[in-house]
Amino acid sequence: MAAGSSLGGVILPIMVNHIIDRSGFPWAMRGVAFLLLGLLVYANLTVRSRLPPSPKPWSLFEFLMPFRELPYFLVVFAAFLFFFGMFLPFTFIILSAEHDGMSNHLANYLIPILNAGTFSPHADVPCVHLHPADMPLVSIFGRTIPGYIADKTGRFNTMIVTSFLSTILVLALWLPARGNVPYILFSAFYGFSSGAFVSLAPALVAQISDIRQIGVRTGSMFAAISIAALVGNPIGGALISNEDGNYTHLEIFCGVMMLGGSVVFVAARWSLAGFKPAVKV
Repeated sequence: MAAGSSLGGVILPIMVNHIIDRSGFPWAMRGVAFLLLGLLVYANLTVRSRLPPSPKPWSLFEFLMPFRELPYFLVVFAAFLFFFGMFLPFTFIILSAEHDGMSNHLANYLIPILNAGTFSPHADVPCVHLHPADMPLVSIFGRTIPGYIADKTGRFNTMIVTSFLSTILVLALWLPARGNVPYILFSAFYGFSSGAFVSLAPALVAQISDIRQIGVRTGSMFAAISIAALVGNPIGGALISNEDGNYTHLEIFCGVMMLGGSVVFVAARWSLAGFKPAVKV
């Protein structure tokens, strides 16, 4: 399911840009709405529950109880910090690239590249070609391959590696990026590493939860981290405004928040198994 959203992330931005050029913004939004409507009709007609539903009274206390457990609290807090920064590249990468000299035509492909990447000759950028039909689906692989690796090496271990990788990419590649190639490389690699977080976060909750509580505990986690996703972009915009249109403070904020989340993931692993790097957790 997470991989499917990456495929949508490749198709929809390109689709919207082309429809806006041909028919204007209103019809672009209608086109997206009709596409989603058709997909949702199909999904709702074909989805089946594995077990019969068993309704029970809703209780706020049931959603708050898991936070009393240290491993669960640390996982949610780590995801909260990571979410503060994770979506900032998706929101500001186009504007940041244009600020550093990338053409508008090429910059509009950076979001699809965050979900897919390719490298070959292009008229605007030597040795770089962007065509959706050629794209190896980087973020789709980022949402599938780490899950397979996590089953072999440990979910917490894999999450820690991919989280630190995302942090390094922000601070060591996006922050100093000046020119087209660094932005395209960052978009492709960050799409892979951040895609791993999307697919692995619920798996971490499932690993430390009773199977009967996975739904409630996963919902509690996403309810908490949605706050970070909501306020992260306005904070990023304010940082840009305070710096007179420069993106340096935004990029630093993004990297530092993700670094904090990565460190807390390490603490969550420690709460389960101690500092034993060879243990599968």
